[in-house]
Amino acid sequence: MLFDRVLIANRGEIAVRVIRTLRRLGITSVAVHTASDAGARHVLEADLAHQVPKYLDIEAIVGAALASGAQAVHPGYGFLAENAAFARRCAQAGLVFVGPPPEAVDAMGDKIRAKATVSAAGVPVVPGGAEPGDSLESWREFPALIKPSAGGGGKGMVLVRSAAELPDALESARRTARAAFGDGTLLIERYVESPRHIELQILADAHGNVVHLGERECSLQRRHQKIIEEAPSPFVGPETRARMGAAAVEAARSVGYVGAGTVEFIVDGTTGSYHFMEMNTRLQVEHPVTELVTGLDLVELQLRVAAGEPLPFGQQDVRLDGHAVEARVYAEDPARGFLPTGGRVLALREPDGGVSGSPAPVVRVDSGLVEGGVVGSEFDPMLSKVVAWAPDRASALRTLDRALAGTAVLGVVTNIPFLRALAEHPAVKAGELDTGLVERVLPELVPPADVPGEVLAAAALAFHAALPRGDDPWEVTDGWRVGSPAWTTWRLESRDGVHAVQVRGLPEESAEVLINGEIAAARIRLGDGELTVTIGGRTEHYLRVRQADTLWLGKDGAAWALTRHLIGDPGDRPGAAASGDGVVRSPMPGTVLVVKAQAGDRVSAGQPLVIVEAMKMEHTVTAPRDGVVAELPVQAGRPVDMDAVLAVVTEES
Repeated sequence: MLFDRVLIANRGEIAVRVIRTLRRLGITSVAVHTASDAGARHVLEADLAHQVPKYLDIEAIVGAALASGAQAVHPGYGFLAENAAFARRCAQAGLVFVGPPPEAVDAMGDKIRAKATVSAAGVPVVPGGAEPGDSLESWREFPALIKPSAGGGGKGMVLVRSAAELPDALESARRTARAAFGDGTLLIERYVESPRHIELQILADAHGNVVHLGERECSLQRRHQKIIEEAPSPFVGPETRARMGAAAVEAARSVGYVGAGTVEFIVDGTTGSYHFMEMNTRLQVEHPVTELVTGLDLVELQLRVAAGEPLPFGQQDVRLDGHAVEARVYAEDPARGFLPTGGRVLALREPDGGVSGSPAPVVRVDSGLVEGGVVGSEFDPMLSKVVAWAPDRASALRTLDRALAGTAVLGVVTNIPFLRALAEHPAVKAGELDTGLVERVLPELVPPADVPGEVLAAAALAFHAALPRGDDPWEVTDGWRVGSPAWTTWRLESRDGVHAVQVRGLPEESAEVLINGEIAAARIRLGDGELTVTIGGRTEHYLRVRQADTLWLGKDGAAWALTRHLIGDPGDRPGAAASGDGVVRSPMPGTVLVVKAQAGDRVSAGQPLVIVEAMKMEHTVTAPRDGVVAELPVQAGRPVDMDAVLAVVTEES
C-alpha cells in the first residue's frame, strides 16, 4: 500500500519534480526549506512546508517529517541522498527512506570498496591501485586518473600524464578530498583516452527482482560535470546494451540493492570495451531522458518499491522508444569563464510539451524557477533541465534547440546560448562524443561577450519610447526642431562596456537609429512584457522587463541587461571586475571567504586581495596594478553582489 504523506528532503527542480508525481498519485507532499528559501517554487507547490536550519541537518529534517505526519522521506539527489547515516536515522524514527538500504549506500559510496565488490561479482573494472594497501607514488602506467575514494561529481579528480607530475597531483587531490569529503584516501586508475561516459539505469525491489532500463550517454562534460545527456546512446547497439545491462544488474545484486540506482561505466570510444566506474545510489539528474524513452515514472517506481511492492514488469517488458536529450540550465556566464551568476528572476518563459516540430516531438521542463524568486550563491547553480523527445536522434536535437530558444530567464545570466551551440556542434550531431570534446571545442561554443548592435538599438528605442510625454506638443520628446529632428544619445552600459546609440523621432510611429555609423529607419511596438522592433525592414521579437534604469531583453535563449549610463566618465563604469582606475569589483554574487589584505597595504599587480565563494566555486580577486590599498569595504563571511566594490588600489604618491 502506498504512502499517504511523503516529505521531500531536497529543494529546487528535483523537489518540484517529485511533487509532480506525488500529486498525480494523490499523496500529500511535504517540503522543507531554509529561511532564505521560504519563497522557493518547491515550497509554493508542496501541500505542506516546514522550515529547517539547513538541508543537511538530519535531526531537523527527521523532526519535520515526524511533525508533518509523513510516513516516508524522498531524498531526491544531492544533500543527504547518499548519506547512509540519514537512511539509518529515518529507519530509527519509523520513517521509510525512499532509497536503497544503508549497507548498499556504504558499499557503493566508497569507490575502492565498490570496485572490489563488483569485480568479485564479475563486473569489469578499470585497472588501478588504491590506498591504503597500494603505494600510489610508485604508479608508472600513464596517463592515469587520480580520484578521491569518498568523492563524487568530479571534485578532486586529477589527470596525470607523466611520473614527474604524480607527486604534486597526489598532494593536490588529497588536499581537495580532505576539504570536500573529510577523507583523503585516493585511488588511481589507468586513464582511458577518448572515453565515453555511459551509465545504466537499474531498478530493484525487495523481492529479488533487478532490471535495467537501458543506457544514457553522458559524455558531454566540462570539468567532469555533465552538461547534455541523452538516451539511448548513439554508440551502444543492442548486443552491447544487453551485456552492459547484465553487468549493471550484477553490480546491483552484489550489494543487495533495492530501489532506483545508476551504474556508471567508462567506455573506450575506439574498441567499445567498458569498465565499471561507480554506482550512484539515488535518482540521477538526467533520469528524465530514461523516463521519456521507456514511458516509466521512476519516482513512482521508487515509491512503490519503498512501500514493499514488487516491480510490475520484468526485463523482457522494457522497451526503448525514440530518443531523448536533456540540457542543464545553469546560473553561470560562459563568456566570463563560467563564473556563477545570480539575481532575482524578473521574467520567466519556459517551453512546454506544445513546442512545435515534426514528427510528434515532446518537450519537458523540470524547473525550480519562479518569477520573483532569487537565485543566490549558497546552492548548486543548476536552475532547470530542458528535455526533448522525438522518434529519432536528429529530431530530438532539433526539438531541444527550439525548446532552448524558447526559454528566457531575465534577471539572471544563464548558459543557454552555450547549450544551443553545443547541441548544434557537428561532432555532437554526428554522435562522435567523448568526455574531452567540450573542452577541445570550447572556443567555438562560448558566446561573445559583446552585445549585438541590433540589441543595443532595441534597448535605446525602448528607453526613448518610455520618456515622459505631456499633452503639450512642445513636450513631445521626438527631437523636433526647425530644420530636422535632433538626435538623442543613449549611453547604455552592458557587461562589456558603455555604448552610445542615437535615436530621433517617435519610436512607436517613425524613428531613426544611429549605431556603428549607420542610420536605419526604426519602429517599435510595446506589448505585455514584450518588445517588437523593426530596424531597416527587419523585425525581431524580445521578451522585456525593466528594473529601475536597467532593461533586460531576451531572445532565442539569450538575455542582455542594458543600463542607462548616467556616470560622466565611461571609464568609471561599474560593470568591470577590475579596471584601470584601481577599482576592484566582485566577478560574481557570493560570500567573501577570505580577505588577504588590509587598507594601507602596499600590493603588487596580481597579488590576491579577496577570495569570493559562490555555488561551491572559489574565485580569487587580485590587485589590478601596483599601489596602495586605499579602500577595502568587505569582511569575511559577508555576502557581496556581483560588481560590488571589493577594494580600491591607488598609485603610490
